[in-house]
Amino acid sequence: MSSIEQISDRIPDFAKDVRLNLISLVADETLSPQRKYGLLLASATATRNAALVAAIESAASAVMTSVAIAAAKAAAPVEAMNNVYYRFAHLVSDPKYKTMPPRLRMDVIGNPGVDKSDFELWSLAVSVINGCGVCIDAHEKTLRAAGVDSEAIHTAVRFAAITQSVAIAIEAAEPVPT
Repeated sequence: MSSIEQISDRIPDFAKDVRLNLISLVADETLSPQRKYGLLLASATATRNAALVAAIESAASAVMTSVAIAAAKAAAPVEAMNNVYYRFAHLVSDPKYKTMPPRLRMDVIGNPGVDKSDFELWSLAVSVINGCGVCIDAHEKTLRAAGVDSEAIHTAVRFAAITQSVAIAIEAAEPVPT
């Protein structure tokens, strides 16, 4: 039994739709294996669910290099930083913050070690989970300019949504320590 199957088995019956959606993601063949497992891994990392990250990383290691795995995992923390910063700059009423340089180190975005459009897709998924509209819009525009079609972008968003729901379902099913 694969690690992802074990995660699927941990999803409670009240979240049967989540389980079925996870199974459909794993079976999805519309994306390259690196893109697919990178999306799953970046999204899982963004959920902060260690069991989910471990299961997906285990499955990803069969189709991704260690460099690609590191890049997919790196998308989550760098985007978390950007999502907080740019959401603030967007939501705060004083416009001066939009003109200030972010002064955030994010070299991995410029040199992720994988195809830039893969990393952008993974970053989009993380930004969707974190709810940063400014970053979502920026990643979508960058992806479209790179020739990534709307179907792949839509699939990335589905992967993010389903991965987040898996994390929530398995956490809800775990006993509360007393």
